[in-house]
Amino acid sequence: MFENKTKSYTELLGKTNRIVEGTTIKGDIISQADFRLDGELKGNFQTKGKIVIGPAGSVTGDIICKNADIEGKFKGKIQVLEVLNVKNKASIHGEVICGKLSVEPGADFSASCAMKTNTKNTIANDGQSRPEEAN
Repeated sequence: MFENKTKSYTELLGKTNRIVEGTTIKGDIISQADFRLDGELKGNFQTKGKIVIGPAGSVTGDIICKNADIEGKFKGKIQVLEVLNVKNKASIHGEVICGKLSVEPGADFSASCAMKTNTKNTIANDGQSRPEEAN
């Protein structure tokens, strides 16, 4: 009658990964869960969830995600399927592709920007981004 489905380790602890200030990662990160970055990433990042780049965080590389809040520094190409929030202390340089964009006054936003509402990318299980027509 009732099925006891065991929860995964990440479901029990919450689904947010965190890289703390003072940590530097060189390489690519692929995550199924949300991610908060207060350290430094030199490489590409991909998640089916949300990335938050904190005030001390910085990313140099490409990002593919569902949602993003940026308060720190980003340099590269970012593809956000839904909403990109750029906070007032953020610094973004490069290329932005997003569904919706929110930029607070005071942000350093030096990027080309394309708003994609009809077509969105899906992130496949193998880590590759594939175009998909929106419903």
